[in-house]
Amino acid sequence: MTDSAPHPFTIANYRYLWFARLSSMFALYAMMLILGWQAYNLAREDMGVGASAGILGLLGLLQFIPLFILTPLVGWVADHWDRRWIARIVLAGQAAIALILGLLTMTGQISLWSIYIIAVLLGICRAFLGPAITSLAPNLVPKASLPRAIALSTIAWQVGVIAGPGMAGPLYKVDPSLPYFVCTALYSLAVLAMFMIGPVTRSEIDRTKGPVKQVLDGLSYVWTNKLVLGAITLDLLVMFLAGATAMIPVFAKDILNAGEIGLSLLAAAPAVGAVIVAGIFSFVPLSKNVGNSMLVAMAVFGIGTIGFGLSTSLYLSMACLALCGAADMFGVYIRSSLIQLHTPDEKRGRVNAVSQMTISASNELGDALSGGLAVLVGPIAAIVGGGAAAIAVTGLWSRLFPQLGAAKTFDPPEELQTEMIKTRKVTD
Repeated sequence: MTDSAPHPFTIANYRYLWFARLSSMFALYAMMLILGWQAYNLAREDMGVGASAGILGLLGLLQFIPLFILTPLVGWVADHWDRRWIARIVLAGQAAIALILGLLTMTGQISLWSIYIIAVLLGICRAFLGPAITSLAPNLVPKASLPRAIALSTIAWQVGVIAGPGMAGPLYKVDPSLPYFVCTALYSLAVLAMFMIGPVTRSEIDRTKGPVKQVLDGLSYVWTNKLVLGAITLDLLVMFLAGATAMIPVFAKDILNAGEIGLSLLAAAPAVGAVIVAGIFSFVPLSKNVGNSMLVAMAVFGIGTIGFGLSTSLYLSMACLALCGAADMFGVYIRSSLIQLHTPDEKRGRVNAVSQMTISASNELGDALSGGLAVLVGPIAAIVGGGAAAIAVTGLWSRLFPQLGAAKTFDPPEELQTEMIKTRKVTD
């Protein structure tokens, strides 16, 4: 990873991928915020605060279940099919979902049951899209440019996290269906950008093994590579325990009394911190002491979560969430770089599917955990307790996986580099 490596934006195929990611993330997070807001308000018509918060947790669970079930399949698909076509089909499906939501809202037919069904469909779409689009990036840029490309991809993701909710709240005040129609257009632009990506060179798959054996090979690789396993599981547990985003509608409506504008500000705050860190990494990639940096970042994430749970000020809550976003960006950047650079291309789809499943488990199941705890002990205690547990897990993982602290750079071992060089290339 040297400064002489070409900047990813000098590569046309990567620019198209980056725009597709930006546009689709913008749409996804706008849509998810309004979906959660509608679900919470529908639930509050008949339920109290705690039970309504549990509905938000249920939405996360409904998205996670299909992803969990499909993980072995989607990884295999991403390694065997043209990753560009997988992304094109899924993004078109998400455009259709956004259009349906807009029509249901416009006609007044939106209900909790229709929101539940949409959550499952979104889980299916995200299950197929994640491994394909994540595994595509290393095929478009040289190895030395990959950490910078990961940082730029994360900027696209986090700008979507900021701009999507930032747009959604004001548009919802104009007309509740308007955010969904805008999301339909954004997904359509993402599909167009994916069609602009030309032929892609990638590693050939060993087709002498059956599909089941190939799936097991991907799982085995994650299990035996302790650095990859430690990075994936640390992120899983920290985000699972300290997930605060599902409770944002609760805090905006019933704790901070911030309304739709406050809802958008709180939802966008984590991404502000993340974009700042990702912007720095896109110009000055992290190259030293990467493992310990990830451990420190996860502990800081727990501290920020505790601060958010205890805050009674909108601006302090935003600052705490921004700190969480910055710390999470450290973790995402380091974990993603380690996984991409330590995984042979012919296994990337399957390994990224496992990584996505753990990320979704941490996010969606974390939302379900937060919602369930909010029912039992209240939203404040649920968030504060989760932050404290995340700090404890980080300390434990530093002992269980010494490979994390020992990782000084992103470079894989020499024997793995040799294996990657020997892999024959083919073109989609």
